Amino acid sequence: MAQSRERVPVQILEHDQIASTLAARIAEVVRTANSQGRPAVLGLATGSTPIGIYRELIRMHREEGLDFSNVVTFNLDEYYPMAPDSIHSYHRYMWENLFEHINIPRENVHLPRGDLPRDQVEAHCDAYEQAIRDAGGIDFQILGIGKTGHIGFNEPGSGVESRTRLLPLDTVTRRDAAADFFGEDNVPTEAITMGVASILDAREIALIATGEHKARVIQRAVEGEPDPDVAATYLQSHPNATFYLDPAAAAELTRVKTPWVVGEVRWTRELEIRAVIWLSQATGKSILKLDNYDYREHHLSALLARYGSAGPLNGEVFNALISKIRGKSKLPEGRRIIVFSPHPDDDVISMGGILNKLHQNGNEIVVAYQTSGNIAVFDHEVRRYLDFLRRFGRDFELGDGRIEALTGQIENFLNEKHPGQVDIPEVQRIKQRIREAEAVSGIETFGMTVEQACFLNLPFYQTGKVRKDAIGPRDVEITLQLLEEHRPELVFVAGDLSDPHGTHRMCLEAVETALSQYSGPAPELWYYRGAWQEWGVSEADVLVPLSEDELRLKILAIYKHQSQKDKAPFPGQDDREFWERVEERNTGTARIVDALGLPEYFAMEAYVVRRDGKPLEVETVSTSALGAPPSMRRATDRPGQASGTGPRLPADTDEVTEIGGQTTRG
Repeated sequence: MAQSRERVPVQILEHDQIASTLAARIAEVVRTANSQGRPAVLGLATGSTPIGIYRELIRMHREEGLDFSNVVTFNLDEYYPMAPDSIHSYHRYMWENLFEHINIPRENVHLPRGDLPRDQVEAHCDAYEQAIRDAGGIDFQILGIGKTGHIGFNEPGSGVESRTRLLPLDTVTRRDAAADFFGEDNVPTEAITMGVASILDAREIALIATGEHKARVIQRAVEGEPDPDVAATYLQSHPNATFYLDPAAAAELTRVKTPWVVGEVRWTRELEIRAVIWLSQATGKSILKLDNYDYREHHLSALLARYGSAGPLNGEVFNALISKIRGKSKLPEGRRIIVFSPHPDDDVISMGGILNKLHQNGNEIVVAYQTSGNIAVFDHEVRRYLDFLRRFGRDFELGDGRIEALTGQIENFLNEKHPGQVDIPEVQRIKQRIREAEAVSGIETFGMTVEQACFLNLPFYQTGKVRKDAIGPRDVEITLQLLEEHRPELVFVAGDLSDPHGTHRMCLEAVETALSQYSGPAPELWYYRGAWQEWGVSEADVLVPLSEDELRLKILAIYKHQSQKDKAPFPGQDDREFWERVEERNTGTARIVDALGLPEYFAMEAYVVRRDGKPLEVETVSTSALGAPPSMRRATDRPGQASGTGPRLPADTDEVTEIGGQTTRG
């Protein structure tokens, strides 16, 4: 087994396992303390990461009798200033998501106060520290981790001796919180937080991180030197701290990303492909030009020994990669397909290219938009439609007064609305219809029709707030009904789990739960990405080439979502518009493929495909079928275009092409 460069214990678990594992550990801490006749003292965190733990603790309380009557809690932090009843308040978060569902005495709950006058804050922080000491110290502390590596709100520069205090928030932290506050300008500039020393005093610490967007900071916190600019690195010195990561958050750890660098590995085909791609990128050589020396100098002698020399290994991996490429002629035809889109634009953002090709291939496609996406519509969009509605009523003499009354009511609400306030039902409905009309316009770009759009409007999303409910039986029932009616042979779902508030993950949960109850044969499950990141070439099972015109058409479909143009309400970590991200990622994937020595395309989408949880068998293409003579390797290059390492295919990626004496299609 591979060794590691990890300076702190790490457990890599599936997302749901993290919640059940930590909830079980907390229950053990509580019961042990109770058996000793003393209170269990818990340090708690907020945000999307610990929600699953709290839901499991609630279940254990209700179904297993887990007793919280002798539990004392201390929360990590709170924004300042912040009223306790604000929808952004961590006070409100904790009561709504945990405390009001268990039998914990109110006096045992401690949260930093964000509503105190500034001249009282320092004394409050000192009293908070004293309360922790009076309780006997924290037995078990839950932590998340921010993009800057902060724990609590201990921003870069926080000292290892720091205690509970008021401090300014880093620009990156405020930008990350912007979606919760409907704009960065609305995010408080300060927060009260337990200090690094306060956290390290806990007898046991569990840091939780999930999602691809946490992978880089996790690698820094786990493998890097202790650094005041990355507060999470201080946990390396704690005698009983553990990082609990899902596979996505662990992806940049050396033992996961490049395990051959730190020790012996059990070689699989997937790992071989990943290693050879890494070696190609590390050396700057295309795959077929790698030699024995390259493998030996980059910790891959064991892999080389399996094949005897570089040539056969290069050929195997090259063939495996070329077999992933599927143009229109190699994509499904005449099949029943459901595309599940968490938000009304995820379909065109993430899979607009293949959606267009599948429609051209005569497949029976239904695009199922799982949520309304209504919270991601700015109020000024509603005002614009109200103005249109008022003008429309005057032009066509719709003068019964109802239009004026409705528009007046809505405008009065918007004039008095404060940031983050839940919209009244009328505004929510208008925002929902705006996004539905945009979704239809998006697929019509490919020649599809309004009848192919299905709006599920799953109940879990209908809170009117950024934070959503858990997936419930009704969400699954609605999804299952669509599956039973359409009987799909292929199902497309979002495999991009880094969206800011977990909607993609929850929508995937609804689909997977429904599929487990589905009466038909298991369909092929195609996982797409694009809104937040793209599948890597080694991860992908299918690479779909796009011509320049096809990419432009995809971007045009994204443009149809006007409420998300220029500046989306929930952009995540990336300030670019979604069409800009798509253009960079799709052309970037093509550039990577070209650098590996495979055929050169203008752009590519990437997909992971599973049936019954297993990869599909893909017919391998022989290398000999792809060896283009030198005279045509650059025959289609445009003037002034940089050369790559693979043969350039025509602008139309489904045009018949002669490669190596054989007729093929892109």
